Amino acid sequence: MTAAAPAPRLIVGLGNPGAEYAKTRHNAGFWFCEGLAYDLGAHFSFESRFHGFVAQVREGSRLWLLMPQTYMNRSGQAVGALAHFYRIFPDEILVIHDDLDLPPGQMRLKLGGGSGGHNGLKDITAHLSVPDYWRLRIGIGHPGDRADVVNYVLKPPLQQERASILETIDRALAAWPLLASGDWEKATQRLNTRPKPPKPPKPPPETPSAPADKEKP
Repeated sequence: MTAAAPAPRLIVGLGNPGAEYAKTRHNAGFWFCEGLAYDLGAHFSFESRFHGFVAQVREGSRLWLLMPQTYMNRSGQAVGALAHFYRIFPDEILVIHDDLDLPPGQMRLKLGGGSGGHNGLKDITAHLSVPDYWRLRIGIGHPGDRADVVNYVLKPPLQQERASILETIDRALAAWPLLASGDWEKATQRLNTRPKPPKPPKPPPETPSAPADKEKP
């Protein structure tokens, strides 16, 4: 991984379509993509040939945003269709997705690797034929029991968890200039560093108590 790696041409946010899933943990990738589109002044429109909502960042640019509308386990259908049409190589793709192995408030940027049991990544790898694309993992925490995972990811996070996830996404969006320029090394250093916990407020200085009035004899 070097600063000379190619800049991204396709940003993919993973999630499930439909209003019933909009606020669920599994849609953290959509949240990032929507935030990035807002920051860049891009507008999504549904493209049936790409099986999802697509935005081109400025007319004539080589950067695309994609939110597949195929449900999570068929995300690769949308990614593969757009990547093949515009001849985008795997290492020019950045996929943003929720991650059970990271707590809310943490994220990890990496190139390649396994799916970690994430069905969206499994399908993308199958359609691209290689795992060598970039991933930004947004921590959502783990329910503790594998049997509870499906129900957990398809539910909205608790209020404090949601605040931590959104704060993480804000930090990732702030690092967009590094990602956009292909400076993956500096972006990785920034995004993979855990934020320092806030310092506890200093206690107010003690106010000396006034001396009690002496009784007159």
